[in-house]
Amino acid sequence: MATFTEDHDLRSCSAVKCHTMEERSNLMNMMKLSIKVLIQSALSLGRTLDSDFPPLQQFFVVMEHCLKHGLKAKKSFIGQNKSFFGPLELVEKLCPEASDIATSVKNLPELKTAVGRGRAWLYLALMQKKLADYLKVLLDHKNLLSEFYEPDALMMEEEGAVIVGLLVGLNVLDANLCLKGEDLDSQVGVIDFSLYLKDIQNSDDSKQDAGITAVLDQKHYVEELNRHLSCTVGDLQSKIDCLEKTNSKLQEELAAATDRIGSLQEEQQQLKHQNELIRERSEKSVEVTIQDTKIELDTYKQSRQGLDEMYSDVWKQLKEERRIRMELEKELELQIGMKIEMEIAMKLLEKDTHEKQDTLVALRQQLEEVKAINLQMFHKSQNSESSLQQKKETISSFEGKTNQMMSTMKQMEERLRHAEQARQVAEEKNNKMKLELGGRIETLQQQISKLDNQCSILEKDLKFEKEQRQSLQRELHQEKDTTSLLKTELQQMEGLKKELRKLHDEKQQLEKICEEQEQALQEMGLHLSQSKLKMEDIKEVNKALKGHTWLKDDEATHCKQCEKEFSISRRKHHCRNCGDIFCNTCSSNELALPSYPKPVRVCDTCHTLLLQRCSSNAS
Repeated sequence: MATFTEDHDLRSCSAVKCHTMEERSNLMNMMKLSIKVLIQSALSLGRTLDSDFPPLQQFFVVMEHCLKHGLKAKKSFIGQNKSFFGPLELVEKLCPEASDIATSVKNLPELKTAVGRGRAWLYLALMQKKLADYLKVLLDHKNLLSEFYEPDALMMEEEGAVIVGLLVGLNVLDANLCLKGEDLDSQVGVIDFSLYLKDIQNSDDSKQDAGITAVLDQKHYVEELNRHLSCTVGDLQSKIDCLEKTNSKLQEELAAATDRIGSLQEEQQQLKHQNELIRERSEKSVEVTIQDTKIELDTYKQSRQGLDEMYSDVWKQLKEERRIRMELEKELELQIGMKIEMEIAMKLLEKDTHEKQDTLVALRQQLEEVKAINLQMFHKSQNSESSLQQKKETISSFEGKTNQMMSTMKQMEERLRHAEQARQVAEEKNNKMKLELGGRIETLQQQISKLDNQCSILEKDLKFEKEQRQSLQRELHQEKDTTSLLKTELQQMEGLKKELRKLHDEKQQLEKICEEQEQALQEMGLHLSQSKLKMEDIKEVNKALKGHTWLKDDEATHCKQCEKEFSISRRKHHCRNCGDIFCNTCSSNELALPSYPKPVRVCDTCHTLLLQRCSSNAS
């Protein structure tokens, strides 16, 4: 029993398939006959077709039957409904040119059913001479048609493509159909076979020959159209292959550019981090140096107060001695001149050493003179012992004073050394304190000059008391000490100069490092700007590849730029960059594009844009 039922099912399925095949073949033959009769009668009539023309009415009836074949029934509250207007509505989504037809059909108030709207849609598509194009768009998207048709329907099989090819011949006809007065909802779609069963022999030979020639011309026209379409399809496929290759290359370049941009951004972040660390370190070092300088300034002020007090005491003692020794000024004019030269030498530190040597030679000569005078006085001392005792008392008093002066001078020297050390540290840490330290050094030099004047006064006393050998020797020791101090000060100044040079060198090195970092940042900015320009160019190329559409010849009646109407003398020309249609004067330029190896025709606007892009890339 099971095998019997399976055999019965198979037989029933095969019978259904045979039935559907017969239906498709019958509809296909009727479609061929209706199109043939319509073209023959229209050519013989030689005018625009109206809605009352019988062959045209029969063509719409046959077309309606073809579109209804294999339709799926949609369930609703009222019941099952089959309408071929559903798949025709898809044309508006797939082809935006058909939006005008859909809007005009929906705006007609007389149409209340889906069948009437579908018939009105067919009328308008035939008047636009784009019925074959719209149905071809539907057949190209069979995945969408499967929602409305069964798998074995006429529109889902090869017969649908054949019907589209036959409908191309109707583009020769001109139709003027009025939709307002007709009742498209209540019309009954019955095929009238009497039009196709007329006796051919009753017609005249001349009409038959004219119809045959017209059909042959139509056939040749369709064949030429098919050839043209096949050529255009081949060209489009080659262009698509080229575009896919260029897109793959551009994607690779984009990936490489993104990688480069990422690496450059990482390097920029590292450089920023390093700069921040250097800034933090420099700020910390500056804060430490400012604190150290403040502390050193406080200590220096305290030491300066003590020095001022000591100088005031010494100055008082020197005034008392000057009162006593004013009579000896005439004899010591030469030494005063020498001390003035010493002051000039202190200002000029580079020549100071040579002048000191000259002063030492002069002092040695004076010592020799003093020794000679002492020998003479030694012989006279035997006669003047009484005077020596008095002078010894005065000498003892002077010795006490000189000892006090020596002690005070040693204290001052120690304090001066501390002050100079503090000054050296301050100069090493902060170059900004140079001016203040320079002024303080000048004050110290003036104080040293004052001390030298005091020493000169003491030397005058020694010359006045040439008989006192011990006092002369002590003064000589004092002068030697001052020279040694001056030498040490010179050495310290040389050390300060060396440290200043080192600081200048370090500053120059830091400035060089900063300049190198700034140059590196500038180079990074240049690389980033170049990569951004490349990215913008790539985006523009992608937009150009994606956004530009090839405008058809039928869609343009005027030039896009000068808006002049096309004619036999003013022909249409496509711009290979934007795809729009221009006249010969507005598209006389030629340039090499990425999708074309050789220079091709380009409009004026695209020509200027491409030249600007090339100039910006070159710069």
